[in-house]
Order: sequence, then C-alpha cells, then structure tokens
Amino acid sequence: MTYKSIKSTQNPFIKELFQLKEKSRTRKQSGQFLIEGVREITLAIKGGYDISHILFLPELISEQAVNELTSKSMELIEISKEVYQKLAHRDTTEGVLAVAKFKEHEIDNLTFNSKNPLILVAEAPEKPGNIGALLRTADAANLDAVIIANPKTDLYNPNIIRSSVGCIFTNQIATGTTSEIIQFLKKNNIHIYCAALQASKDYHTQDYTKPTAIVVGTEATGLSNEWLQESTQNIIIPMQGEIDSMNVSVAAGILIFEAKRHRDFK
Repeated sequence: MTYKSIKSTQNPFIKELFQLKEKSRTRKQSGQFLIEGVREITLAIKGGYDISHILFLPELISEQAVNELTSKSMELIEISKEVYQKLAHRDTTEGVLAVAKFKEHEIDNLTFNSKNPLILVAEAPEKPGNIGALLRTADAANLDAVIIANPKTDLYNPNIIRSSVGCIFTNQIATGTTSEIIQFLKKNNIHIYCAALQASKDYHTQDYTKPTAIVVGTEATGLSNEWLQESTQNIIIPMQGEIDSMNVSVAAGILIFEAKRHRDFK
C-alpha cells in the first residue's frame, strides 16, 4: 500500500489536527474530531463513523495492523514521533490516530429496535470522565439509547472518547434540551424515573419492565424542577454511610442494572 509521509509539526494539516484536538470550537466548526487507539478506531468504524485519514507511527504499530484498519476511502499518512507526540492525547498509546466526521445526534432521529426500550438520560453532565463512564455503563447494559440533556461539553472531546474507551461509538446517543427530551419521552410513552431526593421511593421497589428512562443529574445540583414535575416516579438509592450521594456514573450503574434485573425476571 502506498501512503504519504509527514514529518514536521509545522505542516499545515498537522496544525489543523492539533486544533481539533485542543479546541471544541474547531471541532464543531469543522464537524471533525480525532480518534486515538486501535480499539477506539475499530469501534468507530463498526459504529458507522466516516473516517477520512489514518495517521500512524511505524515505531509503535506494524504495517499489517494499520492495513487491517484502513479501507480504500481513507488516506494513510505515516508521521514522525514529534508529530505523533503533538497529536496524541495519551502518554501510553498504540501509535495510530484517525480523523473522523461527527454524527448527527438529534433527539428526533432516535429509533428503537425494541418495543420496550431502556434509556439513560443524563442532565447537564460537565465532567468528561463522568460522561465517558456513563457511556461505558450504557454499553455494558446494552441500553437502547443514551440521551444527554443540556450538554455542557461536546461529545467528541478527547477526554470523553478516552474515558469511554470507545463506547461513545457503540451507543445510540442523542442530545437536546430538557423540554425536548421530556416531550420525546412522553410522545413515545416512556416512563420517567428520576434519581432525586424529593418525593422519592426506594429504587428497587419500582417496576421497570415497561418502556423506561432512568434520569440522573449532577452531584452538585441534581435534576431541574422540570424533570421532577414530569417524573413518573422519583427514585432514590438509600445511603447507609456518612455521605448523602455518590458519583453519578456509579448511581446510574446501580439503577440501570436494577432495571435490567426486573426485566430478566419478568
């Protein structure tokens, strides 16, 4: 296979890619983002993402491994160690990066293969690590969708891709305002279970065997009143220690797998 080579960090294309890595505005304007690592790139390809370029450092990845990732529609570029270090987000990695195009994540584009979907909704998550962990949990539970209300960061932030270990590419994801999402859920007759302190019942006492959305907020502020007013039932995980809350991704995991347990024994 023939491919071109870029050795200089001052190359205009490399400068453009560095801006994709560093700036959310650049990613949004261009509709492109960087993916790093064999597993992540493989999952993106499997998830139907359009990849235009594969960049690789031959000292870290074999030509055979690169060829297994690459299709005819992708441009293959050999890069130097200096270029790779400029673009790579992780200290320990596999020597390969990809340039991919955004997908649309409009709420109205969500479709469900199941007539009885199980969905995770997260309102206004800010920390990329939490978003990545939520996506990993959603993949582990094989949820029908993840919906992010009022997102505070773009989905293709390198930290989200890294912390999700590529699960951003394996989940069906939508974004929207809280009002838009509530309207969508009600239109599709999906029951809304909000993790909240107010007017709550223990999470294990509810019936999650019907179309269900598990809704979680941030640890700092919880869910907005709009969710609490439209909730089918607020649910709570009883705390037995000194603290009164837990990390949002941990709480979501408990609630999601409780819902899965109910469905397994339906």
